[in-house]
Amino acid sequence: MAPSPSGPVSGAEPASVQPTPEPLPHGESAARIAEALREEILGGGYQPGERIRQQELATLNGASRVPVREALRILEAEGLVTLVANAGSWVSRLSAQECTEMYQMRERLEPLLLSYSAAALSDEAVDQLQDLADAMRQSADVEQFIRLDRTFHLLSYSAASTIMLGETILRMWNRTQHYRRAYTRLFRAERDDSVYYDHQLLVSALRNRDTEDAERILAGHIRRTRLALGRHPEIFDA
Repeated sequence: MAPSPSGPVSGAEPASVQPTPEPLPHGESAARIAEALREEILGGGYQPGERIRQQELATLNGASRVPVREALRILEAEGLVTLVANAGSWVSRLSAQECTEMYQMRERLEPLLLSYSAAALSDEAVDQLQDLADAMRQSADVEQFIRLDRTFHLLSYSAASTIMLGETILRMWNRTQHYRRAYTRLFRAERDDSVYYDHQLLVSALRNRDTEDAERILAGHIRRTRLALGRHPEIFDA
């Protein structure tokens, strides 16, 4: 007798049932969302002043609004996002005056952080800095240059042990990321190679353990960016 259509078929493989994945705890989900959004903002996927809609983020990440809100608070602490109570969230932006002031702060604080790091930088780290400086010189892509430049400078500070200074400077780097991108386009359009020379000089000073010279080179490097941005106020109107 033939088997019932609704009964089991002899020799057939049982259907594979995939378990429904359990949702991540809010903390893990928030960290994952923050990481993805951080990369989007730093990579230029969002423009300064652009609104970030919580529901869109929640839908995109398959999450509720709770971890999205947590992620936005993480990024607010990092200087990437501005939250306004009962209004929403936006990508942080700077006015020309704010940017000038932040670069003046960087001119003074980053050489200090570099002085804390320089003596403790390993020879291997200095070799990595040289490789990054060479790669920046060869790069024809603005976004690649921005990523290499960020890696270069943060690596040069990485041996410093600080309580507040490192986090303060990372926050300023985050808030000025868009404007460094604009500056990169400017100096490339003007065929100004001084940025590349600064990187090479900085590596040389660090290799020679000449902290004072490294601080001087870095301060001038940051100052040059500030002055160039100051000559182009239209950047801040975009």
